[in-house]
Order: sequence, then C-alpha cells, then structure tokens
Amino acid sequence: MRSTFLHLALPACLLFLLTACGQEETARATVRPAMVVHPEPSAQAMESYPGEVHARYEPDLAFRIGGKVIRRLVEEGERVKANQPLAELDPQDVRLQLEATRAQVAAAEANLSLVRAERDRYKTLMDRQMVSRSQYDNSENLYRSGLARLKQIKAEFDVASNQAGYAVLRAPRDGVVAKRAVEVGQVVAAGQTVFTLATDGEREVLISLPEQTFGRFEIGQPVSVELWSQPDKRFEGRIRELSPAADPKSRTFAARVAFSAGEVPAELGQSARVFIQTEGVMALSVPLSALSAQNGESYVWLVKPDNTLKRIPVRIGAFAEKSVPVLEGLNPSDWVVAAGVHVLHEGQQVRPVDRSNRVVNLAANKE
Repeated sequence: MRSTFLHLALPACLLFLLTACGQEETARATVRPAMVVHPEPSAQAMESYPGEVHARYEPDLAFRIGGKVIRRLVEEGERVKANQPLAELDPQDVRLQLEATRAQVAAAEANLSLVRAERDRYKTLMDRQMVSRSQYDNSENLYRSGLARLKQIKAEFDVASNQAGYAVLRAPRDGVVAKRAVEVGQVVAAGQTVFTLATDGEREVLISLPEQTFGRFEIGQPVSVELWSQPDKRFEGRIRELSPAADPKSRTFAARVAFSAGEVPAELGQSARVFIQTEGVMALSVPLSALSAQNGESYVWLVKPDNTLKRIPVRIGAFAEKSVPVLEGLNPSDWVVAAGVHVLHEGQQVRPVDRSNRVVNLAANKE
C-alpha cells in the first residue's frame, strides 16, 4: 500500500516542482532588458527655423490713380533703376481732365482781366466823385473774387498735371522686381499693388515662429544664420522685427532677422536657417529613439532606482540628425530608455543595460 502511494505521490511532486519552475522562469522572462543612457549636454541646443532671404525694404508699388493698364515694361525678377518706368495706364481720361482745367485757367485769367479793368475804372470815377463808394467797393470785391478763382483753378490744373504724370508708375529706388500682380488690359484701382520691389542694400531672413513658443523671443535677441549655399559658415544676426499677429492660415508669427555684419553674400530668395539659443535653459540631448509622443505631447521613459519605468513629459527643440535637444523635463543624472520605447508601459520592471549590454546598477549610481 505504501509502495503504491509513493508511486503516485512522486510524479505529482515532480509535476508540481516543474510547474513552479516554469512559473518562476516566466516571471523572470517578463523583466526585459532596457538600454539606458544619461542625457548629454547638447552642443546643438539652439532651436533652428528655416527661412528665406528677403530685402530689408520691400515696398508694394501702386498707381496713385485708377485706370486701365496699357503697358507693362518690366518682368518679375528684372533689375530696375531708380525712376525707371515700370507700367503705364491709359492716359486719355487724365489728359482730357488736364485740358479741361487748362481751359478753366484761361477763362479765369480773362475774367480777372475784366474785373481788374472794371475796378480801375470805378476807382477813377470815384476819385472824380462820379460814382459812390459802394459801387467801387462792389467792383473791388468782384476783382478779389476773380483773383481767388484764378488761384483755385491754377491749383486744380497743377493737380490734373500731376495726375497725368501718375499714369506712369516709376521705381522709387534701385532694386529687383520681386513680384508682379497685374497684366496688360487689367483695370486697377488707386493704391492697388502692381509690383513688389526688393530694393538694393541690406538683406534679412524671414522666418516663422510657432505660436506656443512665440513669447520666448524678443526684438534684439542675438541669433546665428546659416545659408544653405554655405553650410559650414554661420553669420551673426539679431531679431529686428516680430509680427504682432499670427498668420490666419499657418498660425505662426513672422519674424525678420537682420545680419549684424554689413556685407553678407546672401541673394534674394535664398534658403537659410536661423539658430536661436533659449536663454536660461540648460539644454540636454537624448537619442531620437528615446523620444515618444502621444496626443501632441513628447515624453521619455525614465528608469527609477528600483528599475521601474516612469513616463516623463519633456519640452524639446529642433530635431537633429541623430538626437533631439531636451529643453525642459530632464536632469543630467537621469537614466532614460534609449531604444524600444514603443513597447513600454508605466511602472514596468526592466533590467537596465548600457550600450555594451552590461548591467547598470542604478541604485549604486544614485548614491
């Protein structure tokens, strides 16, 4: 009987031990290795923004009167000189108005001659006491009225003469036609943009700043500019202008960056990148593979001294080729998971290892 019991109990015990060992091995298997790194000081801690080279002064040119465009004398991208004609309006209406005012000037001059002679005659008659003082005063008033009328008509003639000249649009300064907005035969209103002129002289870089970081920038803030044609050279600059309102489509704020040096080999329309250092922020960097995002929020996985994971939200800068600057959220002594972050979860137990697959004792490093 005892022998039979032993024969039955022994396999059950072995089965129990094997099951316990399997469960222990499964529990151990759930503690997965995780490659960890320290955040490193970021040499490229500056935020970068793409931009385009523009002229410092880019006036929109327009006719001062309305009319039909009959000639367009320049094309987009063409270099022009100061006072060079750019386009012409149909001058027929302004010429007719000029002729009408010229005729009114002639009529006013003839009327003035008549009332002047009448006043002089009444003055002679009054001296001989042949007319009353009131009659002479009336002739004097007619003369003064005629003189004022002539001055008015001459002023109107000058206006009409100027408007006849306004039918030709001229370049105010030397520069390049950056944009053309009309065609021959088009009817334009006074003040409607016809050309945009990029004047010669200083060059600037136009960039767009995101809405969430706009408050960190100010006029006069130092920056550095890299031209795509000269990637190994940086030019010092400063923020000269910040737009007070966001663009309704992109929701970004326009900013103009001026070069500190006088002559910079930057051509109109050339691509550039502006680097801006955020003051008061110790920038660290982590590998791109360490960064995750959810609902527009960036985060990394921090390994605590007990080898469990904690999700840490971070504020990041512009992405580099292999790393990303972390502006807020991490300390240099923190350990973050550098790979496989898409399969991790909060509170998970891990076995931290370095890049050489050596186990890292976080508790000892913490001490």
